[in-house]
Amino acid sequence: MMEKNVKVQRQEGAKVCLMSPEQLQNKFPWINTEGVALASYGLEGEGWFDPWCLLQGLQRKIQSMGVVFCRGEVTRFISSSNHMETASGEEVTLKRIHEVHVKMDHSLEYQPVECAIVINAAGAWSGQIAELAGIGKGPPGTLQGTKLPVEPRKRYVYLWHCPQGPGLETPLVADSSGAYFRREGLGNNYLGGRSPTEEEEPDPGNLEVDHGFFQDKVWPHLAQRVPAFENLKVRSAWAGYYDYNTFDQNGVVGPHPLVVNMYFATGFSGHGLQQAPAVGRAVAELVLEGHFQTINLSSFFFSRFHLGEKVKEHNIF
Repeated sequence: MMEKNVKVQRQEGAKVCLMSPEQLQNKFPWINTEGVALASYGLEGEGWFDPWCLLQGLQRKIQSMGVVFCRGEVTRFISSSNHMETASGEEVTLKRIHEVHVKMDHSLEYQPVECAIVINAAGAWSGQIAELAGIGKGPPGTLQGTKLPVEPRKRYVYLWHCPQGPGLETPLVADSSGAYFRREGLGNNYLGGRSPTEEEEPDPGNLEVDHGFFQDKVWPHLAQRVPAFENLKVRSAWAGYYDYNTFDQNGVVGPHPLVVNMYFATGFSGHGLQQAPAVGRAVAELVLEGHFQTINLSSFFFSRFHLGEKVKEHNIF
């Protein structure tokens, strides 16, 4: 599986190599290679960035281009409907949204916003927004009854200190156990975590951090792979939400087939920040040109939920 993935990455121009356990040990002596059959390593063009800083940079740029932000909660859609019959004889209702009601912050009033296009990029809450538009409220098993399968899933990120931990050459490491880490700054601090299994999923109703999860489910894997982490000390932690696509854990991009002027850019299940620039361009192309121009993302259309066509990606963390 790793070999197939690396082949695809190389075809797209990524400088990636495969390493045997011996090569991995020689390159990074701090890694315990027990249980490792093969490793993948990015040779150049690799790194990480601060999500909040990127978001602020993008926001300030588009504000300088005239975009106005209105902060509030969408509470209602006003739409018109047309009824039609498909080639198979199924009666469907096509909707077009004309107005959105937005409850303003610190106010009991709502602001009506007229619109020609609605882009549902509400992240973990995009499923709720879709329901407000009537999506998924038809008979089960029909296109009208197909919900947007995106919900909030809580994830923890931990920051720890380890005086004898891996040095400045440390890449972002993703272990086969699902645990991952990278360096954070120059002071032997590290940032990482691990996604829970379905049975371990925490309550998304709050953003409290479960430190026991690190103790029982993350630390043992970290210490097994990097023995120096036996002596780490957690300094801080936080929790956030994934916009988790329960169907196939991949993004939803493009128009809804029945609510004809609602477009999706959601459901990326933890990879949204990496994919955001490409998805933003793709949705803009759909809205402005009526079709994809740069990359064809039609495999991520909403209709796959009704058709049962999963887009699965293998060997990801």
